[in-house]
Amino acid sequence: MALAALERCPNVRLCLIADGDGDGVFVRNVDEATTGIPDTPVADEALGTAMLYSSGTTGRPKGILRPLPDQPPAEHLPIYDFFKKTWRFCEGTIHLQPAPIYHAAPLAAVTLTIHTGGTAIIMEHFDPEQFLALVERYRATHTMLVPTMFSRMLKLPEETRPRYDLSSLKTAIHGAAPCPPQIKEQMIEWWGPIIYEYYSATEGLCLVFCNSDEWLAHRGTVGRVIVGDVHVLDAKMRPLPVGTPGTLWFKTASEFEYFNDAEKTAEARSADGTMSTVGDVGDVGYVDADGYLYLTDRATFMIISGGVNIYPQECENLLITHPKVADAAVFGVPNTDLGEEVKAVVQLMPGVDAGAEFAEELIAFCREHLAHIKCPRSIDFTAELPRLPTGKLYKRELRDRYWAGHTSRIV
Repeated sequence: MALAALERCPNVRLCLIADGDGDGVFVRNVDEATTGIPDTPVADEALGTAMLYSSGTTGRPKGILRPLPDQPPAEHLPIYDFFKKTWRFCEGTIHLQPAPIYHAAPLAAVTLTIHTGGTAIIMEHFDPEQFLALVERYRATHTMLVPTMFSRMLKLPEETRPRYDLSSLKTAIHGAAPCPPQIKEQMIEWWGPIIYEYYSATEGLCLVFCNSDEWLAHRGTVGRVIVGDVHVLDAKMRPLPVGTPGTLWFKTASEFEYFNDAEKTAEARSADGTMSTVGDVGDVGYVDADGYLYLTDRATFMIISGGVNIYPQECENLLITHPKVADAAVFGVPNTDLGEEVKAVVQLMPGVDAGAEFAEELIAFCREHLAHIKCPRSIDFTAELPRLPTGKLYKRELRDRYWAGHTSRIV
């Protein structure tokens, strides 16, 4: 597969492989290629870092380039020491990883497991019952998940969940996407206070963290800022009062730029260059009186209906709690009178029939719990929503289908 992929990479001049023979010119065995190269330590040897790419839910993925650390390879980066302590990684850790390790957080968790002398078990893809079986089989102590995985485990048949022994689990970490509070409450009730949440970005703008006890005391929070400095600002970059949602900006914990993309780098920074926001999307949230951060949505997906700003995350969080709903996406679609109206696209649980009657049932369910303006005016059904393996919903792909033929978002 790798050799086939090279056909699409015309600028690659040399490919090194282990445990195999190459063609001796373009593809070479690493041992043969390094014959004659000294194996003594390099005098100024320094620790490198990976240049990861953002997940690209709103556009083309962007390479995130940071200054290289000035420290020897034998030393951990300080952030690894922080994670080791807060996530309780140690020698003997058995980490079960159901999310793909090309994503920053799962990669960090697996790397930390290996650094501390633990065992990493990688699932090729997530299956809710198989996950539970693997915890029991390997006596897993740690895992890292996304909220969709929580939801799908909770919707297993009532007789399935108690079938597996999960008592070995000490730490379950989640992030990457907002977790509906109802889902998290059920998970803490099921697994106990071993669930830790983080909020960050591949760009390294900040690190926000909370344990189960903190979350239960501040229901819906993603935690307090541990690394970095958060500011909640309005469209004119003015600070907003405590409890008022706005775009989140951070005095960056780690310097970065987007690889070969000065324009995107500039877009993500404040005019004076002192703060950054999350790529080209801008997360929206607020901070409470105790300093706990809450996410409400991403600015890109805000719906403007009749002049009212609507953030769809609240409706999505509600829909996913319905026992017949496997997944949900809410966004704005054209409306000649209001400009935009709220639309939901829903993935149903197996065996549930989609139709106009059930769509009306879901709309009524939303109106029981939310202000009517936040509720979908119509619901479409799909076999599967376009979620990335990292758990992030690729909502733009859905929304664009409804805006086809429109040259602007102004109707």
